[in-house]
Amino acid sequence: MSTIEAAAPARRTRSPQTLAKAGVVAALVLLILFGWARYDNFLSSYNILSFLRYNAMFALIALGMCFVIITGGIDLSVGGVAALGSVVAAQASGYGLVPGVAAGIATGLAAGAVNGVVITRLQIAPFIATLATMLAAYGTALLLSGNQSVSVSYDTAFTEFGQGDLMGFPIPAIVMIVVTLGGWFVLERLPTGRRVLAVGGGEDAARLMGLDVERLKFGVYAASGALAGLAGAILAAQFGAGQPTEGVGWELFAIASVVVGGTLLTGGVGSVGATFAGAMLLALLFNLLNFENGKGWISLSAYWQSVIRGLFLLAFVLLQARIARTQED
Repeated sequence: MSTIEAAAPARRTRSPQTLAKAGVVAALVLLILFGWARYDNFLSSYNILSFLRYNAMFALIALGMCFVIITGGIDLSVGGVAALGSVVAAQASGYGLVPGVAAGIATGLAAGAVNGVVITRLQIAPFIATLATMLAAYGTALLLSGNQSVSVSYDTAFTEFGQGDLMGFPIPAIVMIVVTLGGWFVLERLPTGRRVLAVGGGEDAARLMGLDVERLKFGVYAASGALAGLAGAILAAQFGAGQPTEGVGWELFAIASVVVGGTLLTGGVGSVGATFAGAMLLALLFNLLNFENGKGWISLSAYWQSVIRGLFLLAFVLLQARIARTQED
């Protein structure tokens, strides 16, 4: 068999994911064009900057989820960890911006490390391990906060992390872009990224290649937790309080963003850029529904908006699956 013939199956395997990446970007562009054509001030600087500021949290947890799913795992704890991180960050905000943010990240990192140890050392399934961590995180957040929001300190610059701008651009959006670019560089340009993909492609094969599978899996769960903690710090700084009951459903948003971006839930294939586009696509749909409510033609409650987003996600995934089957045939 020639080299070209041997490479052909690999190209056919990759093509559905390539089309999925192109599809999510195309859908994002089309929604932006639709919003621009239908709604006044849709592309105003206020709406764009507000959109990026608020959705930075969700993009961060989606990035962490992307790496976890690439290894063939799942992290259901990100919402609870973000809530706990917001409470701890709010309590530490009196010491300043850096200690407050660091406290949120450290909290998430600790939770992610627990996930990593339980999954790699105790051999507990990721679904069960991270579900347990999610419940523990919410319970701890409620205990630390006394079952109420924890106000941040306004005597320090902590709130600037969520509400401030740098050269006219929201600080949370800057953090989101920097972290996303860092994640892309790790996955696409560093050996670590190739090793993570190899683990998702098959743990036994990865071990035969000499890779430390347990260490890599521990690392991605720790990173996912740290990013959830960072999202929690942004949440506290942005809304002026730690929110122990926030984060419900965030893990579903993150998983949906990853899936829409073409990452396989079975692992071994994934893209940071497409995951980011997927997160922005789902967030943009919510933004469009708010604009539609503002026109007065319809009035959709938050519940109906969730139904519409779910149906949109289902339709998008079904379309991707159909394209993939067509390419494989």
